[in-house]
Amino acid sequence: MSTGTLLAIIIPIVVVIALATVAAWLLMRRQMLRERFGPEYGRTVEDADSRMAAERELRAREKRHDSLDIKPLDGRVRDRYAQDWTGVQDEFVDRPEDAVHDADRLVTSLMHERGYPTEDFEQQLKDLSVEHGRTLEHYQAAHDVNVLSTRHEATTEQLRGAMVHYRTLFDELLSDGGEPRHARA
Repeated sequence: MSTGTLLAIIIPIVVVIALATVAAWLLMRRQMLRERFGPEYGRTVEDADSRMAAERELRAREKRHDSLDIKPLDGRVRDRYAQDWTGVQDEFVDRPEDAVHDADRLVTSLMHERGYPTEDFEQQLKDLSVEHGRTLEHYQAAHDVNVLSTRHEATTEQLRGAMVHYRTLFDELLSDGGEPRHARA
């Protein structure tokens, strides 16, 4: 067999293998993003111009998150937050709107204590989405009711739901606070 014939066979095979490798790598990376971000992956893809733009956004969130100093909580601090939450829940019986506002402040304080920036709600959502994508919709729903509540437009049932939603993220942040997080590849 001549060299030309051999090259005509080998080059297409190498190109096909390279393309298959790149495609497999892209699919694996997409799957890792889906697993890490949970429902937030779908929301981000839906809001973006393209799947590639959404995945670029999610990788940028990961990079920003990696630069944050997210730290575990000391046991005493964790216990104090748990007691504070009990107080907020007790407050709900007599003053549900105040309890929802206090729950929002307590969750924000816990986020800050863990090392999350808390100045901008939209950035909070993005930062939380990296490690807490599965509970993010709870935080968004609770925040929406909290906003309604500031205008005295939330029903008691909405306020109760907000407390449940805040509790979901609160519990996750509190439980994640006990163990150091390992860097992900």
